[in-house]
Amino acid sequence: MNETDKRARPSATPQTKSSTFKLGFEDDALLRRDELRPVRLQLELLKPDLILGEHQVRSTIVVFGSARIPDPEAAEVAYAAAANLAKDAPDDKMGAKALKRAERAQEHCRYYAEAREFGRIVSEEAQSNTHLDYVIATGGGPGIMEAANRGAADVNAVSVGFNIALPHEQNPNPYISPEFCFQFHYFALRKMHFLMRAKALVIFPGGFGTLDELFETLTLIQTGKIDPMPVLLFGETYWRRIVNFEAMVEEGMIAEEDLKIFTYVESADEAWGHINAFYGEGNETPPLMRSSPL
Repeated sequence: MNETDKRARPSATPQTKSSTFKLGFEDDALLRRDELRPVRLQLELLKPDLILGEHQVRSTIVVFGSARIPDPEAAEVAYAAAANLAKDAPDDKMGAKALKRAERAQEHCRYYAEAREFGRIVSEEAQSNTHLDYVIATGGGPGIMEAANRGAADVNAVSVGFNIALPHEQNPNPYISPEFCFQFHYFALRKMHFLMRAKALVIFPGGFGTLDELFETLTLIQTGKIDPMPVLLFGETYWRRIVNFEAMVEEGMIAEEDLKIFTYVESADEAWGHINAFYGEGNETPPLMRSSPL
């Protein structure tokens, strides 16, 4: 029985019906005031931390990547539909663009398959003790995030989803463990939770959000705010095309040593191999993080 259940119910009077009579933690209008932002920030920090701690989730491996990368079956269906439209209307410029997008989606869907395989490998190898180590954690949405959570579900392992409330609706993907499906309002607190228990980050191709998460991690490692960990960029061709890290060195904006913070990988097995090599292959329990972005 919680505190609310224990207290006596007051009589219904004009006084007790007033919003001012509500207990502070039950007053939704109060909690949403601008002045209460520090309280809301604290709640978003504490809620996932308490729940994950109670379930003894000690460490995670975080997977970032685009919500727009489809699974191979969906990509095939979309390509067939776009190809048929382009065939029926060969002079339609919009149809031609749609076909090119469908072709790119078909090329990118291999990342979905690798993210799913990575989630499966990590979960199968790591979730075998009383504590939960190396739990797959994602942003909780579709695309690459869904794939990694799905890989964990394939072997009946738990996984975490750190969802974010957006102007356009984002439903949690169905493969997250329900007890570890969280929702955030603040991007900053969400990114903090990504890293609080992280032992490695695997970053698949993505857009602004993925780049934001990647560069925050690189900055925290570069500045010593968190301990070094494997930061694995999946798909070297994509990342070299999107970000010219070597040019940043040439311009004197980062040190050549900073290029060692991350590593390019091409397969789930290769990514898992780097993580094992970093921590020592065969370790049953990875060392806990000594520092954090808190």
